[in-house]
Amino acid sequence: MRIGIVGAGGISDTHVRAARGIEGVEIVAVHGSNRLKTLALAESAGAAVYPDFAEFLAHPMDIVAIGSPSGLHADQAIAAVRRGLHVIVEKPLDITTAKIDALLGEAEGRGVKVGVFFQERLSPEVGAMKRALDGGKIGQPLFASGSVRWYRPAEYYTASRWRGTWALDGGGALMNQGIHTVDLLLWLLGPVTRVSARTATRLHAIEVEDTALALLEFESGAIGTIEATTAAYPGFPRRVEITGTKGSLMNEDPPRTAAVADATPHRRVLQDFIEAVRTGRAPACDGREGRRSVAVVEAIYRSARSGTWEDIENGE
Repeated sequence: MRIGIVGAGGISDTHVRAARGIEGVEIVAVHGSNRLKTLALAESAGAAVYPDFAEFLAHPMDIVAIGSPSGLHADQAIAAVRRGLHVIVEKPLDITTAKIDALLGEAEGRGVKVGVFFQERLSPEVGAMKRALDGGKIGQPLFASGSVRWYRPAEYYTASRWRGTWALDGGGALMNQGIHTVDLLLWLLGPVTRVSARTATRLHAIEVEDTALALLEFESGAIGTIEATTAAYPGFPRRVEITGTKGSLMNEDPPRTAAVADATPHRRVLQDFIEAVRTGRAPACDGREGRRSVAVVEAIYRSARSGTWEDIENGE
């Protein structure tokens, strides 16, 4: 299985290391906007370098792994899909559901697969939570909460032109850091029907929020909250809690830093995606699943602006 890498930052390095840990996978090409980083990443992977994106897509390959700035994801994925290539995209799938819908339409018309790196879905601990919920072990879910109280220094944003911007980051602590937890709540508990939210920029000199809090109403009748910040010094574990009529579940992860991520969780997602391509089944998190968290985040931002409850546009 031949893979091309889009992007040359820390997350693309993680994609390379994840791919190299899978038998029968070859990284064949790398495209990035930073020449020196792209050369270094391609050299480490033993792959060809393409400064031009169209030339990159012309290189023989089967899958494109996209780790560029979030606001470029759908445009680059559409270009790959039009070449008949399968695409797996770093979260979020894109920063608007409109662009995601355009991508999904292109992919469905050409019979190729779209996946998203929501690696927490494949962690053993979260899998155990999912089985417990689906098996009714905690009864009827009542409350759910997702807490992402992380810290990012000023340099995290100033070192990158795209982070903290509406155009390319699509939002702040929620769209970038918190979206993994939004996805988990949706995967564990099902669709959210409406939200009420507040956002603020309390610490960083950025266009977007570094602090967000939302109340969620689930289709099942459960009520939940999601909070996300990059201003909580020194950073705390990400926590997901679900309380039911017969018991409770809780999962806690260490706080994330801006350092290069461990490749093992991404390897699970990539391996699952490769098997989906080979067998024709759906990936663990396909494009339609990846759309749901962005729809919720969009509604949260609308609610923060309007001061009212906002319905979720689920696109079904």
